[in-house]
Amino acid sequence: MKYFKYAVSLMMIFALALMFIGCAQPPEAEKTAAKVAMDAAVAAGAEKYATADFDAAKNLWAASEAQMSGKKYEEAKKGYVSAKAAFEKAVVAAAAGKKAMTDEATASVAALGEGWKNLEATVKSIEKKMKEKNDEWVADSKAFEEGLKATSGMVATDPAGAKAKAGELKALIDKWDATFKAIDTAPAKK
Repeated sequence: MKYFKYAVSLMMIFALALMFIGCAQPPEAEKTAAKVAMDAAVAAGAEKYATADFDAAKNLWAASEAQMSGKKYEEAKKGYVSAKAAFEKAVVAAAAGKKAMTDEATASVAALGEGWKNLEATVKSIEKKMKEKNDEWVADSKAFEEGLKATSGMVATDPAGAKAKAGELKALIDKWDATFKAIDTAPAKK
């Protein structure tokens, strides 16, 4: 009888131990690590410069959150580990994407400067035919110079914004190029 009590006690302790071991804990450490990696990706500009990688990582994060809600902690843990790796990959891709965008913006700014110089040379050759458009040209010329200076300053800090601003300035060049062609081909007034 004495052994029976010990055996029952031992079985109870063993059953409780199995119950505690079997109860999975939420993967808080993995979730925190993935959140830190997500914040780093946002800070690196992955949303702008590595959109595909960032979106894939966010999808892994969302799936892990859904698994946490369903108390599927083992799957959520794996998902958070994968999300962390994906966010880290997005940080690297963002750096490469930002460099590529910076290079493109720098080239655009240089091309804009050259394009405007060509327009200024054209203005000198058709100066007499431009009397009606002269005031507009002077205003746009001043706006272009200011815009080009601002865009050049943006290249290092916000290459995506600089590229967008370069597109606006390119539209101004195209407008004047078309205007000058129309003026140059128009018959001279007597």
